[in-house]
Amino acid sequence: MEKVIHCRDLGFNCDGIIRAQTEKEALQLAADHAQKAHGLGEITPELEEKLKSVLREEHTATLLMR
Repeated sequence: MEKVIHCRDLGFNCDGIIRAQTEKEALQLAADHAQKAHGLGEITPELEEKLKSVLREEHTATLLMR
């Protein structure tokens, strides 16, 4: 299952969506996005917990064509 974080779920007016294969990767990508796109400085433990709280798992469908 793919790990997904929607930036809007964190209260930002942003259509950013982070997709990754692991929770660790998703959290790192979200932290990078928050710093670059939203000017956040240090990623605090509180922000990390908030990121974890909005992280969702989505099934990725694969279409096999024959």
